[in-house]
Amino acid sequence: MAETLLAALDIGSSKIGTLVGIKSEDEPMIRIIGFNSTVSRGVKRGLIIDIDQVTASIEESVEKAERMAGHKITKVFVGVGGPHIASLNSHGVVAVSNPQGEISGADIERVVEAARAISLSQTKQIIEVTPREFIVDGQTGIKNPVGMTGVRLEVDTHIITASQTNLKNIDRALSLLGLDNQGFIFSAVAAADAVLTDTEKELGVVLVDLGGGKTDICIYVDGALSYSSSIPIGARHITNDIAVGLRVSLDSAEKIKLYVSQNFEKKAKTFKKDEELNFVQLGLPEHVTDVSLKTLIDGIIAARIEEIFKLIFDEIEKSEFTSNIPSGLVITGGGAETVGLLQIEKKVLGLPVRIGIPEGVTGLIDEIVNPQNATLVGLLIRGQDLIIDEKGFKNFDKILKDFSGGFNLTKVKDFFKQFIP
Repeated sequence: MAETLLAALDIGSSKIGTLVGIKSEDEPMIRIIGFNSTVSRGVKRGLIIDIDQVTASIEESVEKAERMAGHKITKVFVGVGGPHIASLNSHGVVAVSNPQGEISGADIERVVEAARAISLSQTKQIIEVTPREFIVDGQTGIKNPVGMTGVRLEVDTHIITASQTNLKNIDRALSLLGLDNQGFIFSAVAAADAVLTDTEKELGVVLVDLGGGKTDICIYVDGALSYSSSIPIGARHITNDIAVGLRVSLDSAEKIKLYVSQNFEKKAKTFKKDEELNFVQLGLPEHVTDVSLKTLIDGIIAARIEEIFKLIFDEIEKSEFTSNIPSGLVITGGGAETVGLLQIEKKVLGLPVRIGIPEGVTGLIDEIVNPQNATLVGLLIRGQDLIIDEKGFKNFDKILKDFSGGFNLTKVKDFFKQFIP
């Protein structure tokens, strides 16, 4: 029974998470065997600002996950996000090389390479090239052209870029710890693999990964990734507002936010907004005892959430896919459980909305089946499709059939090289 050890590392502004799983031929889903979440240090809005601090945080998280899993981690898939993320859609065209006109995997490689040839700033690096659709002799909407007959092969791709400096800093931190980077994956795309359904992707949906210092966004249209971006505001800004509004420390504000978010929905039927909350049991050093729930939610929290949703709407408008997202928003990430989030979204955007819970894994999942770990779960799910093993044909075929699974050109090249004498 062949087993493959997979590890994921999510470097966020609030936490650094490590997830370890085993992919077995006998099991359809990845089996989780190790997990850890450590407070993030040295990261702000998805960017590394202190390499020594972030290296220490990564080391702590990885070591604890290793102890839980009972396996040594040597290589990881890395989730990245933040305002340095940008995207564009590109088009590639090639002539089919086979004289009989049959399209092969080599043609796919060439046409994607042609779409990848874009003018790019030296400070940017491509981390993902995902085919949206193939076009054979003018016939559009083709998902897998291999084996079809044609003369002219075209592809529409979605390209995601990131700050080269930040990626190099992450690689530097990993190399100091003896970890091999198996690939950078945009956090929102990874989260989408863990929480979105195929139906939502086909109809059109916006995935919102609400993190601590930033909010990552990706839009799927007709089953294909079509737009990616990030805004520099996240759940930590809500905590800051509570700290200023109630005149408490950031630690106390975070405790208050979590307490209200976890308890308000349960008490909603019997609890009136004009009543007061008692925070005595939280043991806050500021001795904040009675605060009006209405003041806290409507006066402090709601204002910041409305701002976040307005910025998200600006990104949706910028993508020009406003009319192509009938499935609405799926919100995940650590900030997804903030009190009043869904109600405010319906008031500001009026789109269908739900909280995204990660699925598709088994094993030790009690701790990880919540929105804040969606990216970690997605990194493992996405990572397994990027690994080319002895069954390379199967994996290559999956990449073409499911664009949302990603298209890693380097892996495809490595696959074809093994057949070159």
